[in-house]
Amino acid sequence: MITLKSPREIEAMKRAGDFLASIHIGLRDLIKPGLDLWEVEEYVRRRCKEANVLPLQIGVDGQLMDYPYATCCGLNDEVAHAFPRHYKLKDGDLLKVDMVLTEPLDKSELDVSKLNFDNVAQVKNYTENYTGGLADSCWAYAVGNVSQEVKDLMAVTKEALYLGIEKAVVGNRIGDIGAAIQEYAESKGYGVVRDLVGHGVGPTMHEEPMVPHYGKAGRGLRLKEGMVLTIEPMINTGSWEIDTDMKTGWAHKTIDGGLSCQYEHQFVITKDGPVILTSQGEEGTY
Repeated sequence: MITLKSPREIEAMKRAGDFLASIHIGLRDLIKPGLDLWEVEEYVRRRCKEANVLPLQIGVDGQLMDYPYATCCGLNDEVAHAFPRHYKLKDGDLLKVDMVLTEPLDKSELDVSKLNFDNVAQVKNYTENYTGGLADSCWAYAVGNVSQEVKDLMAVTKEALYLGIEKAVVGNRIGDIGAAIQEYAESKGYGVVRDLVGHGVGPTMHEEPMVPHYGKAGRGLRLKEGMVLTIEPMINTGSWEIDTDMKTGWAHKTIDGGLSCQYEHQFVITKDGPVILTSQGEEGTY
């Protein structure tokens, strides 16, 4: 079922989005060659506990295991849902950091600082039942001095994100979003991942409608005022096809070893156009 969000619900998601955006801004200074990738996860956990924010990815149901971390940290050919781990970032790496967070919560209802984030079952008791304001955003980071190939891929992926958002207006269709992304990315010689898509948000992190990053203009569900969606194109230097790590059922990689990049924003469709709820306040983020 697709729900149109009330002003109260949108405001709650905006509070969540502002906090999530502040974390991505903070990661700009943290991510550099030599950093242990696990410190990204620790940084997000610390910020969540300080602000009384619940990291909603912990405990998400999986085929083989529940997701155990606050972040997804994808390196180079990792497309999505890769685990944060101990790895020294290298000059030239391409890192994608994705997370889903609540708005700051009332401590009288839940004191997040008292939760043990390593106890997935404990945290899941709260995350799987949460239905308040939440935000979902992924951002890509160039580690040190990256190649021109990485720079070009990042630029095309970010532009594809905004081209998709521009099509998210009242009266357009879901296919208009995917067509804009696919046509642009493929015109630059890249592959657009098809297995993973954007989606509606609220009251939980994954709601209808699904929002593919490929498709035909004029096809699919009609877009309406009050819809809250994510657009999160995953763009590869080679084939669009991906493979899944079946030891955990989570991490996806490009099937041919090529690089993959992802940017994601959450936004609400208004009568005046899309309004990004996870904006980092830069040019191009509305």
